[in-house]
Amino acid sequence: MGLDQHAIDNVGSHDAEKQEDGKMSSAQDAFGDEELAEVKYKVLNWWQCGFLMVAETVSLGILSLPAVISSLGLAPSIVMLLFLGGMATYTGYVIGQFKWRYPHIHSMGDAGEVLMGSIGREVLGTGQLLLVIFIMGSHILTFTVAMNSITNHGTCSIVFGVIGLVLSFFLCLPRTLLKVSWLSIVSFISIFSAVMIAMIGVGIERPWSGGVKATIDTDLYHAFLAVCNIVFSFSGHVAFFGFMAELKDPKDYPKSLFLLQGIDTCLYMIAAVVIYCYAGQDVTSPALGSASPVVRKVAYGIALPTIVISGVVNGHVAAKYVYVRLFRNSDRLHKRDFVATWSWVGIGLVLWVIAWIIAEAIPVFSNLLSLVASLFASWFTYGLSGMFWLYLNKGQYSATPMKMILTVVNIFIIGCAACICGLGLYVSGKALHDNPSSASFSCANNA
Repeated sequence: MGLDQHAIDNVGSHDAEKQEDGKMSSAQDAFGDEELAEVKYKVLNWWQCGFLMVAETVSLGILSLPAVISSLGLAPSIVMLLFLGGMATYTGYVIGQFKWRYPHIHSMGDAGEVLMGSIGREVLGTGQLLLVIFIMGSHILTFTVAMNSITNHGTCSIVFGVIGLVLSFFLCLPRTLLKVSWLSIVSFISIFSAVMIAMIGVGIERPWSGGVKATIDTDLYHAFLAVCNIVFSFSGHVAFFGFMAELKDPKDYPKSLFLLQGIDTCLYMIAAVVIYCYAGQDVTSPALGSASPVVRKVAYGIALPTIVISGVVNGHVAAKYVYVRLFRNSDRLHKRDFVATWSWVGIGLVLWVIAWIIAEAIPVFSNLLSLVASLFASWFTYGLSGMFWLYLNKGQYSATPMKMILTVVNIFIIGCAACICGLGLYVSGKALHDNPSSASFSCANNA
């Protein structure tokens, strides 16, 4: 009785807005009621989810970061790592806010449908699938590089690629992320050990006798190519909706996010700075090339689990997107019958074969991956989160001083994403143009 009419009108208006914005976001989440389900998906603890995020985000790309410092200089690189890492933490949190408002969201395609209807669903869903398949291909390719390095090109590179394909496919067979999460812990131990070996090996050998440069004279092309490496090292956001959907309690997601961002930012900073200080301006990318042949082989051997498992996590994300899209309105999602089981197996097999074909068939694969990542990862990691926040807070942009600040921040983030996308397409396209020759399905040593 103490409420005035203005407050009542506000409540009614808010409820109407929620009904309009959340037509598809009833209390039903992506997997519904699983009390009697044969296959239960919502079983992850926050730390299991966090290590899945680490496995999906942190891989051998960390060893490209010392070369970033050699291109930008020590001071700008540290600033960019902290800035882009902090921004990735904020945008990751906004993804959580969007999922809490719309519990049915399982993928970027679902989020695109909330933002832009059926067109948004197809554009973002296709972008997510395309990006993740290319990442899967990059892990198959990295597996062949590692095996060639370890065995001194013991056999045809295509054979190593097929081995990586088969291994990745079989590890992708579990249908829930809970089983994959145990692999993610192995992946973290693997990449941490490989980075430590690389740092110790380079520190003992000290291949660089010159000084460390705080700043470097460079040009736009080489500088932004280096910045793109930093951007892509934080670009795990494409899978965050899917990870949240399988949490026991989605409200635990911030703990998972902070576990990821704490680990990756610290690892990136320490590995990049330490290896650069000892390997100097001649540091290679990946940095294992700056170590002795023995250290390189040991580090690649230790890193094999993370090379495979990081690809497996991305492969699971891709397969789950297709599987949920096919069976979302069917109880087959939670069944173990013939159709459900073999549909999952078939989807995984098709996606991994496509990834293998892309890795083997397309010349200058790493540059093409950069092109696709520039087009999609810039938006999935940064720009879309700014749009999510603006959508969640429409009509409230100037309601409080804090809302005004956050409005400016999120518009700035969208602008940064557009810049990263545009310049990233330029530098990766130029790299493709400058290096057009490479053999498809080659047995040659790619180490």
